[in-house]
Amino acid sequence: MNNNDETHTIAFYNIENLFDIKNDPSVNDKDFLPTSTKRWTRKRYEKKLLKIGSVISKIGDEHKKKAPIIVGLAEVENHNVLSDLIISENLKEEAYRFIHFDSPDERGIDVALLYKDEFFEVTNAETFSVYLQKESGEQDYTRDILLVQGLLNNEQVSVIVNHWSSRREGVKETEVKRLAAARVVNEIIKNLKNEDSTTKFIVMGDFNDNPNNDSLALIENESALYNPFKTVWSREKGSLNHKFQWNLFDQILFSTNFFDSKNTNLSFDKADVFNSKFLAQTKGKYKGQPLRTFIGNKYKGGYSDHFPVYINLKYSS
Repeated sequence: MNNNDETHTIAFYNIENLFDIKNDPSVNDKDFLPTSTKRWTRKRYEKKLLKIGSVISKIGDEHKKKAPIIVGLAEVENHNVLSDLIISENLKEEAYRFIHFDSPDERGIDVALLYKDEFFEVTNAETFSVYLQKESGEQDYTRDILLVQGLLNNEQVSVIVNHWSSRREGVKETEVKRLAAARVVNEIIKNLKNEDSTTKFIVMGDFNDNPNNDSLALIENESALYNPFKTVWSREKGSLNHKFQWNLFDQILFSTNFFDSKNTNLSFDKADVFNSKFLAQTKGKYKGQPLRTFIGNKYKGGYSDHFPVYINLKYSS
């Protein structure tokens, strides 16, 4: 390794319903108001900001001292919560900027991207909708897919942030929705490759599918992406736990031209789940699982029902 090599951490984190305390008639935020059953007060909101900020600042290897340079987020309500997050006590020194667009999602949650502009110079940002239909024929609204293009250490990189449809109504019953989202991602990548065949891609998100599911295989194979989380996922490790089984819905894939050492100074180093002990429950039958903000309507004061995930890229100057 060159002495001038520097490691950049790139992360993704589903932060479990980051809502402000104001009523917005345009979104379904009735559960996250001071008057709701959850009693989502300013004190609880500000505690959540502090906790999420503390996690983001630490994501990566235990020995590293720098916060991630790019962080994809899922389950943010609006522009305001992101503004509050980046100036919260644990993040204000990091000087993050953010990209966010409101989407038509029925729950009123969106994806977003935090970034440090000293490393990533944004040149374009836009969203793409996933068209889904209910059995009645009506449109089924979900989160838009976020595309952010820019220069990462002076190399053209396109970051695609996802939060695909949940499995709530059954894995097989909802698979068609995640396959539809995968096809949108493939179309985005195909069109961008037609404009510039050398551009690099980082595709991150809560896919609501594991690395071995068909939706992930579809983007991996058709868009020539590498998924390092295939070897991270195990019976003992994942980003969320359901019925005492680990799932790894949160993943970061990237284009194989990151391995072309002749044409890039960015090289893949490692991928992992950031599951430090402070993020997990410490006792009881759920020991080791993510310490959540709520379980149902019961306030637990934790972080999220997901652990973050990250990759390290080495940059050779």
